[in-house]
Amino acid sequence: MENQNPPSIQTLDSEAPEISPTGQTSFFSAKDAVQKLKTNLVFHSKWAELNGAMGDLGTYIPIVLALTLARDLNLGTSLIFNGVYNIITGIIYGVPMPVQPMKAIAAVALSDKEFGVPEIMAAGIMTGAVLFILGITGMMKLVYKFIPLPVVRGIQLAQGLSFALTAVKYVRNVQDLPKSKALGERPWFGLDGLILAIVCAFFIVIVNGAGEQNRGSCGARDNGDNLDEGRRNNRIDKLRKIVFSLPSAFIVFVLGIVLVFIRKHQVARQVTFGPSSIELVKFSKQSWKKGFIKGAIPQLPLSILNSVIAVCKLSTDLFPEREFSVTSISVTVGLMNLVGCWFGVVPTCHGAGGLAGQYKFGGRSGGCVVLLGVGKLVLGLVLGTSLAHIMKHFPVGILGVLLLFAGIELALCARDMNSKQDFFVALVCTAVSLVGSSASLGFLIGMIVYVLFKLRSYTKDKPFSTIWN
Repeated sequence: MENQNPPSIQTLDSEAPEISPTGQTSFFSAKDAVQKLKTNLVFHSKWAELNGAMGDLGTYIPIVLALTLARDLNLGTSLIFNGVYNIITGIIYGVPMPVQPMKAIAAVALSDKEFGVPEIMAAGIMTGAVLFILGITGMMKLVYKFIPLPVVRGIQLAQGLSFALTAVKYVRNVQDLPKSKALGERPWFGLDGLILAIVCAFFIVIVNGAGEQNRGSCGARDNGDNLDEGRRNNRIDKLRKIVFSLPSAFIVFVLGIVLVFIRKHQVARQVTFGPSSIELVKFSKQSWKKGFIKGAIPQLPLSILNSVIAVCKLSTDLFPEREFSVTSISVTVGLMNLVGCWFGVVPTCHGAGGLAGQYKFGGRSGGCVVLLGVGKLVLGLVLGTSLAHIMKHFPVGILGVLLLFAGIELALCARDMNSKQDFFVALVCTAVSLVGSSASLGFLIGMIVYVLFKLRSYTKDKPFSTIWN
């Protein structure tokens, strides 16, 4: 399972002293670099790439907004840095590589009132440091080779189903995002009602279908001498192509923004212009200790499995013509946190769910996340933290719809399990991960079951006496 790094990164791995975007150890001229940049940022379809950029927001907005409202996270600074991260990763990888908040750290911060910004940032820095070391030394590559595909698929299926279940909760119940709890059933009617969410979901299904390629291509029809029927079919085909090419996620997101100002007329008065001040976070010994024990330790298994290994595998599945490496992905995740967390930026990673969501809605190149990065950067510079006054009134049901399709797309990765044994391992891993709310526990049990199956296969056809001799 050999993969090479998209970016040119110097590592301590003797097998790959310098890894280039094409997988070859060579030096690039300025002309080659410009050509590679154009290739990575090509827009296969302007509307599709813009639509794909919305596929990550169902995960990004609820977590970042909750941390902003509950723990006084600097939203403006986070948007500026995250925007830069999006732009850089889009340029490096040439695919819609997402930038998402670290979920385990966010979960601890939202459940523990004493886990504030210093602890959040300490957890992010230490998680980033471990991932950076694993990547730069080549150890992450060994981990990637060691983990079998059914276990990876089980982690992806568990994360996808977890997203889908959370999305259904967002749609069905009124949410208090800062406290991460439901406030009761959502009303059927209204500007954030069930009917609105259901209509948005149906609209996305009609436009995007199951994510199949060439949705608008209906093929030629042999109509014989019936010219009127042929013209009518041509008009239907044109209408289908127009409908199927609509940027469904972008339209739904814009609808949500419009509804914010309809629901809350006074929101515009709470908005102030200009970026938030960027300040260094002050750490204490206690914040480092608490951040490591309560934040970094539960986050590391999730980051290694879902943010590095599963992302690398999913990237290879979705873009087989490109080459990816856990070394480069681990290094970029580490660097993002080693740089940004000192300034109060939400700890971030590359999530398989975000990649699946952006691909689901049409993202096919680095230009997709560059567009998203530019949007974050502009919002961070123009509105800063005051953007939270707008987003806290965004219809949560619509966010649930976007998250639902991202989760389903990620869960569908498990459909390539061809044997019953492999699918069994994946399902065991998924079940334990979901019930135990721990990807690391699901990974451990999945690995044990996989090894037991291998031992069983090894001993099945051997005489008992030869096994022990």
